[in-house]
Amino acid sequence: MRILAIDPGYDRLGIAILEGTASKPILVWSDCVTPPKGAHEARLAAVRTAVEESIEKYAPEVLALEKLFFSVNKKSALMVAEARGAILAVAGAAALPIVEFAPGTIKLAVTGHGAADKKALARMIPLLIKLPEKKRLDDELDAIAIGITALSGRFPQ
Repeated sequence: MRILAIDPGYDRLGIAILEGTASKPILVWSDCVTPPKGAHEARLAAVRTAVEESIEKYAPEVLALEKLFFSVNKKSALMVAEARGAILAVAGAAALPIVEFAPGTIKLAVTGHGAADKKALARMIPLLIKLPEKKRLDDELDAIAIGITALSGRFPQ
């Protein structure tokens, strides 16, 4: 199975393509997309374009996405919700099935502990999947973790 995994964001969008199985996940490609600063609609368009290009280039079978959680900063949460809307619209137009996972579910799938911190997640990912050497931001690692969760297929959505 080929998964397009996305950690949705307005400032940074973690995106990864994984394939294989739960016991042998393979990272095909990953990146952290940073929409250009500027007009709100241009940033959302950049999110849309990144997702469209990933679907065109890699032909995933499923889109795996982190569920939105409410933060203290309502303005940030609203912007992330709008980025998720752009992502979901692209998936809908491509007739791509969607699976969503809560942050705690992703942490549980990758580390074995639903309340793990970012450092624990970052330490565990390379033990589960071979990663080419490069510097990765948290958003990109989160997308890879979402893909690993989706490949496992054993967590409720």
